[in-house]
Amino acid sequence: VALVLVAADAGVVAPGTDALLNVCMDAKHHKSQPGPEGRLHEQCSPWKDNACCTANTSWEAHRDQSNLYNFNWNHCGVMPAKCKRHFIQDTCLYECSPNLGPWIQQADSSWRRQRILHVPLCKEDCEEWWEDCRDALTCKENWHKGWNWATGRNRCPWGSPCRPFSQVFPRPKDLCEKIWSSSFRYSPERRGSGRCIQMWFDPVQGNPNEAVAKYYAGRKRSSPAQVDEVAPQSDQAVRALPWPVLVLLPLALQELGALGSLGWGSL
Repeated sequence: VALVLVAADAGVVAPGTDALLNVCMDAKHHKSQPGPEGRLHEQCSPWKDNACCTANTSWEAHRDQSNLYNFNWNHCGVMPAKCKRHFIQDTCLYECSPNLGPWIQQADSSWRRQRILHVPLCKEDCEEWWEDCRDALTCKENWHKGWNWATGRNRCPWGSPCRPFSQVFPRPKDLCEKIWSSSFRYSPERRGSGRCIQMWFDPVQGNPNEAVAKYYAGRKRSSPAQVDEVAPQSDQAVRALPWPVLVLLPLALQELGALGSLGWGSL
């Protein structure tokens, strides 16, 4: 039993570092470590001082048919510019932000090993996204899967007609939470509260998402069972253990087995 406690202490992150803060996902276009990128393009520019994306990735994020994922925003006709602006910001946040650590999960995918899940997106971000896209057209609720890729670009699957966003996503909450397989969670918190992630921000005022990441990282460390938006996937629990725990765990189990043989198995 004592060895388990020692192992847990050994797994504490070294002073000055935090595995949940200032990190990049292990995904297709992300850098391994965040850092300055002075020439990020347009809507990705707020992250230029500390980014997980490169200048080339930020440029591709603004194209109608980006080479990042061969994804076509105009699958149901030309997407209005005011709507597309939100999807570009969404892409910039995903590719560039080093403040998504508390919501990073393992992903078994050919194009990424990690993803984000249940990031609490600020109320205004969801509502403005929905309002600016309500008259745009789409044929799918979940844009992560189910497309016809026969031509190398996403096309609507057979039997899925194009409809206004307001019909496919009746509420802002539906848009934020369903379009990318629950990557985002609709938060009742507002921008500036320190409790929700902003999809875009004015870099002159600093990056507000840094404080948000620190808040949720603290919640995850203190009471992970109560933080539903950052709860780890069960099949990743063992792989998530730090190496000291993995090294000492067999010894701890042997000790517990010895105690059990003495009739102390209920301890």
